[in-house]
Amino acid sequence: MRIATVFQQLIDDLRRQRLRTALTVLGITWGTTAVVALLAFGVGFERQMMINFRGMGDGLVLVSGGRTTMPFRGFPERRAIRLVEDDADLIAREVPGLEVVTPEYGTWGRHVRRGEVRTEVYLTGVRADYGDLRNVFPQAGGRFLNEADVAGQRRVVVLGDELKRLLFGEEAAVGQEVFIGRTPFTVVGVMAPKTQNSSYSARDEDRAFIPITTYRVMEGSRHVNYIVFRPLDPELSQAAVTRMREVLARKYAFDPRDRDAVGVWDVNEYATILKYVFIGTKIFLGLVGAFTLVVGGVGVANIMFVVVQERTREIGLRRSVGARRRHILGQVLLEALLVVGVGAVLGFAIAWALTGVAALLPIHEWVGTPSISLEVTLFTAAILGCVGLVAGLLPARRAARLDPAEALRWNA
Repeated sequence: MRIATVFQQLIDDLRRQRLRTALTVLGITWGTTAVVALLAFGVGFERQMMINFRGMGDGLVLVSGGRTTMPFRGFPERRAIRLVEDDADLIAREVPGLEVVTPEYGTWGRHVRRGEVRTEVYLTGVRADYGDLRNVFPQAGGRFLNEADVAGQRRVVVLGDELKRLLFGEEAAVGQEVFIGRTPFTVVGVMAPKTQNSSYSARDEDRAFIPITTYRVMEGSRHVNYIVFRPLDPELSQAAVTRMREVLARKYAFDPRDRDAVGVWDVNEYATILKYVFIGTKIFLGLVGAFTLVVGGVGVANIMFVVVQERTREIGLRRSVGARRRHILGQVLLEALLVVGVGAVLGFAIAWALTGVAALLPIHEWVGTPSISLEVTLFTAAILGCVGLVAGLLPARRAARLDPAEALRWNA
């Protein structure tokens, strides 16, 4: 039987059950919308959270001084471990597989002034390699700190974009002068805006970055706040952290198993945790939508049972003139799939409209932009296909097994 004939037969059958058909299609539509929209929002949220998370830098490990919790070789517990710049060079030499290692100074409450505008910032002293490591990239027309700035102890500064906006408004800042405390600094760069939901000490947009040598002279600091490094392979991050603890334990005489002696923030570890959290979230959202579709599938099965019952005599007549069971089975299954298909098309259209509206709302930084990806489409189509087949199989098998003689006597 041709598809057009089956479709016309379906329309005639369902026209006699308008209310039940409308409710059934509505159930499939709602289920499809739920699956697609929930997964689309889940995908968008995952992507945005990973973008936000990477705003601090890709694959970083931050190391800070701590306090021992175990006695070791005659040294008591509660002994402070304070890191210095040379520790960064020591880690770079002794720990294999690291792409870059750099020390970082920082302190709160330093006044930055331009004219009558004055504010307090987190002042950060860093080397030239810090910008690429932490994704602090300059806007066009400026630059980040370089090796000559560090070697010459230059009084130059890179401003976070929000700090620049506070001090200069819409005016150009590069080449202008600001005062940090009572010391004049030349602005050589402004950070390009970035999304960042993870930070330590302060958001980069609010920081002022100066050469590490200049910071050391101004502040008289000897102990660094952090040592930041990035492994060449994120999978080897834990091995690098273990080796780093051993290297520092040997220098500062503490037990390498003492995890509080030095603080470690492994961004790779948190990224892995987030990955599995989002996998679980998508599975949960998919199950919620799938159960909604199952309810719609019950409605499809119910209406197809009614259709088979009403067409019992017709089925008996077709069987008596030579129609085989597979022909009856195929027609009922196709009709069930067509019902599911109509609801699916409507559901996809509604979900597409919802994601389009959501994309226009100013909520991207928090929940991301919903995305109906290929994976979402294929997953939903697979569920719809299963629902259609299961919902149509039982009525179809019942129709195909009707005895022609009994069917012809139906309502006779």
